[in-house]
Amino acid sequence: MRHHNANRKFGRVRKVRVALLNSLARSLVLHKKIETTEPKAKELRPFIEKLVTKSKLQTVASRRAVSAKIGPKATKILFDDISKKYDDRKGGFTRIVKTGRRLSDGSKMAIIEFI
Repeated sequence: MRHHNANRKFGRVRKVRVALLNSLARSLVLHKKIETTEPKAKELRPFIEKLVTKSKLQTVASRRAVSAKIGPKATKILFDDISKKYDDRKGGFTRIVKTGRRLSDGSKMAIIEFI
């Protein structure tokens, strides 16, 4: 029974789903704003919020944990730029803006960006 399981599967096995979230998080950190489907944006939000919170600690352990998820280049940007920007903020680092439906298949689209 799958009662109260909130995570989305996206029709993928666990490894591929985790790789998808890592890739979306890396893109968001590098570009500050990405357009994706609404369910992916909603699933990415808590994932990236945890990474930003971890990056605010500024420890070697937190840097390694974040780097394992999003890679060294994005980790440097996250620790040097983004975490400094949100030092006084406890959460709510991202915003999701719904942009309508995609023409090709009608999927709900959204822009996720750092505030």
